[in-house]
Amino acid sequence: MDQDKVVAFPQAAVLEPTDAAQLGLRKDALDRLGRIVEAHIADNRYPGAQIAVARHGKLALYRSFGAARLEPRAAAGPDTLWLLYSNTKVITACAVWLLVEDGALSFHDRVADHVPEFARHGKGDITVLQVLTHQGGFPSSATPRLPAAAWEDHAVLRQMVCDFTLEWTPGSLVQYHSSAAHWTAAVLIEAIGKMDYRDFIRTRVIEPLGLGNEIYVGLPDAQAARTAEMHQPADGGRQARMTDENTDAFRRAGVPGGGGFATARAMAAFYQMLAQGGRLNGTRLLSPRMVQYVTRNYTGDRTDLYMGMPMHRGLGPHSRGLTPGIRGLGSIASPRTFGHGGVGSSYCWADPETGVSFAYLSNSRAPDPWHSRRLDIISNCVHAAIDDA
Repeated sequence: MDQDKVVAFPQAAVLEPTDAAQLGLRKDALDRLGRIVEAHIADNRYPGAQIAVARHGKLALYRSFGAARLEPRAAAGPDTLWLLYSNTKVITACAVWLLVEDGALSFHDRVADHVPEFARHGKGDITVLQVLTHQGGFPSSATPRLPAAAWEDHAVLRQMVCDFTLEWTPGSLVQYHSSAAHWTAAVLIEAIGKMDYRDFIRTRVIEPLGLGNEIYVGLPDAQAARTAEMHQPADGGRQARMTDENTDAFRRAGVPGGGGFATARAMAAFYQMLAQGGRLNGTRLLSPRMVQYVTRNYTGDRTDLYMGMPMHRGLGPHSRGLTPGIRGLGSIASPRTFGHGGVGSSYCWADPETGVSFAYLSNSRAPDPWHSRRLDIISNCVHAAIDDA
């Protein structure tokens, strides 16, 4: 990745702030959301957070809370960048969607059609669709992340991805792949796009949307001071700084399934693009048909064996569906609401029926059951704010 070519875009390129009531959103419900986040910080659940709500291409709410860093203490602000964890997966998947629209790829292609050595160890028939819907059968969530040696040496990366071995028959189960599926997607993007996957994502997904200063998959060292540091709960109600995620090497790596950085405003804008059928601020990134296709439910009500519930997997995001509960999107969400989360810390989603998008980012990996419960409460606050659905 050529960091010298990173372009800074003006803040005005994101979303125009507009009064929530003019967008058909109840201020009292959004104020309640803010109070809930403030209470979490007061209870030391996480040091800081950022939220954004958008509708019809306009920004209804954008707030930062608490501290981005604790030692030394630095307040979270509008330009703070937050680790997205698995929210990154949808951004990486979007690069694959563009390759399909380019005519360079089909979702029904086998990965090995484009990366021949991926066929090793019985993986020859795994399709792109199976990879993106967590039905690939190769290393699952229990498998450690790829070593740092593969972060920059992409010949090593390709070799290690092609050496993945099957854990179950592809297509027979749904089991969340925390990192392996999107490392595979990264290798696929490089094989077809003929460039570093991080550069492809930046030049084809992020920059055309005017989000070049607010979303990064592969963060330049010059932007590192903007990042919120990640923490996790520790004894005595403390928040302990994490080690692996707070290094320049990790930030530069742009891990495709969990290493992106962004503001909540930018993630709300990205999901506005999806809510509006692939268009943002006059820029057409994707066709409406593509957005409809990738946000469908391809796994039905089959239980995701890692999540322990049906996740209604699309080709990147997952959807609400009609099951009694769902992770992160809010139990009262409309069935077509889709999005993704980041482990223990965040969720972003869009509701195409109402045009609302939402991003909630925090800087501590909170465990379940508290984590999932708070996500449901927070997302439900936003759904409850929609006054003219």
